[in-house]
Amino acid sequence: MNPSLPAPTKRTARRTGRPLFPKLPKATVMNVESSALFQARSGPVSVPVASLARSLRAWPVALGLALALAACGDKGTGGEHKAGSEAAKSGPEAAKSGAAPAGAPLAARDAAAKGPKPALTVSIERPRAMTLGRSLSANGVMAPWQEASIGAEVGGLKLTAVNVNVGDTVRKGQVLATLSPTAVQIDMMNLKAQIAEAEATLADARANAERARQLDQTGAISAQQIAQFVTAEKTAQARLEAARARLQSEELRLANTRILASDAGVISARTATLGAVVQPGQELFRMIRQGRLEWRGEVTGAELPRIRIGQAVALEAPDGSAVRGKVRMLAPVVDAQTRNALVYVDVPSGSSLKAGMLVKGAFDLGQGQALTVPQSALLRRDGFSYLYLLEGADRVRLVKVETGQRSGDRIEISKGLAPEAGFVRSGVGFLNDGDLVRVVDTPAKP
Repeated sequence: MNPSLPAPTKRTARRTGRPLFPKLPKATVMNVESSALFQARSGPVSVPVASLARSLRAWPVALGLALALAACGDKGTGGEHKAGSEAAKSGPEAAKSGAAPAGAPLAARDAAAKGPKPALTVSIERPRAMTLGRSLSANGVMAPWQEASIGAEVGGLKLTAVNVNVGDTVRKGQVLATLSPTAVQIDMMNLKAQIAEAEATLADARANAERARQLDQTGAISAQQIAQFVTAEKTAQARLEAARARLQSEELRLANTRILASDAGVISARTATLGAVVQPGQELFRMIRQGRLEWRGEVTGAELPRIRIGQAVALEAPDGSAVRGKVRMLAPVVDAQTRNALVYVDVPSGSSLKAGMLVKGAFDLGQGQALTVPQSALLRRDGFSYLYLLEGADRVRLVKVETGQRSGDRIEISKGLAPEAGFVRSGVGFLNDGDLVRVVDTPAKP
């Protein structure tokens, strides 16, 4: 401390009316605190006492300057608040009008001037008319053209031989199985003996009747006796014929012990078991006559009038091969439960199709004109087909359509598309109904 300056005391403060330690301006206090902080970090610093005294005497001037600056700051702040409120008021109005606020950045004003951004850049195409082969698809079951049931005509006899199995091709009259003929042969021998006895009885009765007729002229015997001899002759004749008839029946039974194929065809089922005793009428075999199969396709009642007898039908076999058939007959009635009708189609023999297969077929209905679009233009949702049609210059609308046949990479649109309509060619999975798009390729209207 400088010894030339008197130290301030409380008495001096009372005499002068000034405080012992006057309040410094805020800026001066901050300078002092900063100096103290710097002094604490960097070590003690010697400050001249005269400089400190001059600073203390200059505080009224600093205080006045601080008040003036504070007043100026309040005016500036008020202006800023006013400008901010005006900008806040003009912001919604600018948003409503589509223009950027006046205080917005230059990039934001440019984006607002350009408008909404397109969702996708697309190419527009119009439907193409093509000549397509018309066909009607249907599902059906392969079935035998006709089936033959082969069984036993005699009963009580044992099966001694079974010569065929399922899948074998047989010819008409072929022996399929054999029954034991022993019992029938014994009955035949008995009948033959009865026939011999009846023949002897008939010969005796015939001789007696002839003698009676000769004596009728002489009157040696009565008319009643003559009638008895004649009746005995006729009775013996009838007994002989009955015995012969029974013999023929046994001969037929003997022939029926050989079970023959009633027609040529393929054995489709067999219930005959070796050693079993069969009963009359029991089915032993089932046969597909002539090996012919037919396809029984199901169509709706509305589709039935489009089909004619003799139309060609393309059948798709499970192995991928194509089989050509021809319509043989149309069902005279429509099923009351399913509302479907059967169409009977002859299938040529030798194909890979088998009875019982579920086969898809297509009836050939000729050719016709159709509107087609590429497959990339179709959008599939919930089992339905849609197209994005261009509305105006830059909007798309989602439209439901009905599809038909395919031809390469194009699909027929049977309903929902006008010939002059423009649709999005590709990228439909990235669009929504009503989206804004940028069109780069638009074909001329036809």
